[in-house]
This record gives sequence, C-alpha cells and structure tokens, in this order.
Amino acid sequence: MSAIDLYARKTAGFEDRLAHTVALLKEAAAAHGGRIVQSTSLGVEDMVLTDLIARHGLGGAEGIAIATLDTGMLHAETLALIPRIDQRYGIAVEVFKPVHESVVHFVATNGKEAMYQSLELRKACCGIRKMEPLARMMAGRSAWVTGLRREQSNTRAVVPFSEDDGQGRTKFNPLADWTWADVWHYIELHQVPYNPLHDEFMPSIGCEPCTRAIAVGEDFRAGRWWWEDEGAKECGLHVHEPEQTTAQISMIGPA
Repeated sequence: MSAIDLYARKTAGFEDRLAHTVALLKEAAAAHGGRIVQSTSLGVEDMVLTDLIARHGLGGAEGIAIATLDTGMLHAETLALIPRIDQRYGIAVEVFKPVHESVVHFVATNGKEAMYQSLELRKACCGIRKMEPLARMMAGRSAWVTGLRREQSNTRAVVPFSEDDGQGRTKFNPLADWTWADVWHYIELHQVPYNPLHDEFMPSIGCEPCTRAIAVGEDFRAGRWWWEDEGAKECGLHVHEPEQTTAQISMIGPA
C-alpha cells in the first residue's frame, strides 16, 4: 500500500490553507525575487512546495530558485528526484555538496559511523555535510523557503509562517499549518513525484545511516537520529545556534 493510499484525504479548510500558502509564496517571490531559494530536502513537503512554485510561475532567475544539499550519504531514491524535478518542471536544481577534503578528514579521524558515537560527533558530521554547504547555498540571498510543519514534532509545534533565521534572512514556512493528510492529498491531486521511501513508513528522510522506518503511533521524526533524545533531533538547519555551528565546523578539519 502506498503512502497516498494510507494518508491522502481532503480535510476541512484545505482550500483555505492552500490559498494562504500560495499567497505567501507569491509575497516571498515579490519581495525577494532573485535572492530567495527553496532549500529542499526532497521530502514530500518540499516536493509540494516545488510543485506550487512551478505551477504558479514563481521560479526562475527572478523568482524562487530550487536548491538541495547532497550530503554524500543520501539514499539513491532521494537523489533520483533531482533529475525528475528538471524533467517534470523544467527547473534545474542547484546542488551543494560538502568539501571533499573535509569529509575525508572527518571520516579518517572519526570513522564512517561517528554519528552513533556521540551527539557532538553527530552534530559535527551534520556541520560538515549540511551546515557548511548550506552557508554557500545562502550566500547572497535574503530569504529562503522550507517545508517545516507544526505537526512534524514537538520541537516544531510553534513554527511561524515567516521568521528571521538569525542570520539576517527571512525564512518562509508556507506549510506550517498543513496536516500530513493535506500534504498527501495535494500529492494525489496533482500527481506530484515523491520519494518511494515514503511508502516504506519513512515520513522524514535524511541521510541513509540516520533514517529508519517508524512504527505505528510514533512521531513523524522518530525515524531520524532515533538513538538520541527527542530534544536533540535537529541538525542545525532550523535552529538559531550560529556560535554552535561555527564550533562544529572548526572541529571538522580544513574547509
């Protein structure tokens, strides 16, 4: 049974939530056109946003760019979505990768499974594979768009529709009030391509070693960094911790 079969259903207020999301994306594109990027994890929420950006003509050089982080540890199913976006929407996804020498140094020093050894090493791994490439993605940009939703976890329960990201940019979260049913209803409605790992009970998909399927009743993000305490389950992309990020990057060796 597919994720669409399991989760897609139209719920009360869906059209209003959709209209608000489109309005917010249009506002973001108008205010920051050419200096704004959708930072996509290629997860199902981000595929909804990419579809909306393309469907409403909000992409392109003067609109919202689409970019992703290839950490070097993503599932093949995740990476396969990059060319599919180009084929479906005619949008070339910008891909940012970690500095190769930094990855080699980190793995040589700490091993391929360093993320399981301690929270500090896991965050250091995220620092080199996500945070440093994210900084390059954001260079020269004044805003970004994410697929964060309040329903995803307790730590995201108060996600606003827009906020200062702590680095002087505006972060837009147009799906903040969408439900899981809303997301999959939209996917079904418009036949949006999505990661087939979602069909295998992986609602939140990150790097392969740090992602597992969840059990019935578990939190949406229970399959991410499942060996850690709930409060630690962020990589740094969506927390205001600039001084910690700097420390993480400095641990990793040459940039």
